[in-house]
Amino acid sequence: MILLTVYCALIILASLVGGWLPLLVRLTHTRVQLATSFVAGLMLGVGVLHLAPHAWEQFHSADLTMGWMLGGFLTMFLAQRYLHFHHHDVPEEAPETHRHGEGEASAGHKQGEQSRELTLADKSARHLSWMGAAFGLTLHTLLDGVALAASVELDRRVGYTHSLLGFGTFLVIFLHKPFDALAVGTLLAVGGTSRSLRHWVNGLLALANPAGLLLFYLGAGRFSQAAPHFLGAVLAFAAGTFLSIATSDLLPELQFHAHDRGKLSMALLAGVGVSALIGGLETTGHGHHTEAQPLENRIEHGTNK
Repeated sequence: MILLTVYCALIILASLVGGWLPLLVRLTHTRVQLATSFVAGLMLGVGVLHLAPHAWEQFHSADLTMGWMLGGFLTMFLAQRYLHFHHHDVPEEAPETHRHGEGEASAGHKQGEQSRELTLADKSARHLSWMGAAFGLTLHTLLDGVALAASVELDRRVGYTHSLLGFGTFLVIFLHKPFDALAVGTLLAVGGTSRSLRHWVNGLLALANPAGLLLFYLGAGRFSQAAPHFLGAVLAFAAGTFLSIATSDLLPELQFHAHDRGKLSMALLAGVGVSALIGGLETTGHGHHTEAQPLENRIEHGTNK
């Protein structure tokens, strides 16, 4: 439990730092995209190389594993499609309606005309945009917390001797949180909200991660009679959400970032490589995990295939 507390504290800190990042560091589009590609590669590798195999070991059923993965992928895909919360770019302040300075009289006149054209419907649309993004990121962060708790619980059950249980999942979430903070910060900035409100919203969103941990353990207690089923479902679902988020970051690069294809490809491969190296922290291979699991539970619940 101490390890999970440390993980949560670091993730919350990463989210808060992400909200302050545009004020502390000069961000550029290329830098953000390079970092996004690296984290997407890491997320892709952890989802495919770690979470999915662990889920199969709990189910011993390819159909159940792939079914829950597909469910996670579609859940996150639909959330992104309708809530528009997954946007990683440098945030820009909303244009001010009143400016003062030399030679800005005509510009101020034009801006006045534009501000009159900003109808109540436009303002409501902007408000709903960041509200939808906040809801989507809350769901995203909640699922991250569930995935982290499941990864730590799995490593504990199979008897790993190292102290960094669930480290791969933690690293993905930790590195991705600043980009989530940038996403909501961008939409709030476009909506013309104050910086203080942006930091408050970001802080509240960060608290969804420990809420996800509690949600997992409440579910684990309720479904303790089918522990392998429950844990396998959570891991496979988390793998699907990781794949959805990673692909939503990577696929736009094919169309919009041809000028940096070499750098972005190297960043992607570096992320995948790090996810593979994380496996070195595990003291046993995937093929031995099933020996540490009570097979009676799988047989009793008919999960063998």
